[in-house]
Amino acid sequence: MSSYKEIVTKAVIGKGKKTFTTQKEVQVANKPSTILGAWVINHTFKGQKNGNSIVIDGEYDVNIWYSYDNDTKTDVVREKNTYQEIVNVKRKEDADTDDEEIIVRSLKQPSCVKVDIQNDQISYTVEKELGIELVGDLKVKILIDEEEDPWDEILEDPEKIEEQIDNEVKEDFIKEDIINDDNNLI
Repeated sequence: MSSYKEIVTKAVIGKGKKTFTTQKEVQVANKPSTILGAWVINHTFKGQKNGNSIVIDGEYDVNIWYSYDNDTKTDVVREKNTYQEIVNVKRKEDADTDDEEIIVRSLKQPSCVKVDIQNDQISYTVEKELGIELVGDLKVKILIDEEEDPWDEILEDPEKIEEQIDNEVKEDFIKEDIINDDNNLI
């Protein structure tokens, strides 16, 4: 006979990802000649619920290495960027909960995908991809089979049996009867 049980568990009730692109310009002290490198470090972020939307607040540092004075000197410009991204994550229809946990992951760390020199300034584009999961309570129905599963027979390991035989059998188990000169069994 079968019956159903309901279990309340934490489950992912909404999930999505989005790529964000940001363009910025930074003023530098010296007129740049060549861009030598650009990298993004120290990326931190957190998400919070605001109505039906998820607000992601974050920040990262951009470092751009450039040359100036006809490529005879170099410098690094550092800029801290903050951002606020608002996303709507579609919830599964059977999830009715107001107490949701928001998990934000960086699926693709922010990186400079384009850096140019424009009018004695440096223009750069940063791209990042964030994944958002909503975790909440969900009721799940499971089928209970009340019939007991049959017992499996536990068999000994053949190699273990052979090893046991080798260790326990004595080679001198057969003794020959020896009769002495007086016809007595020794």
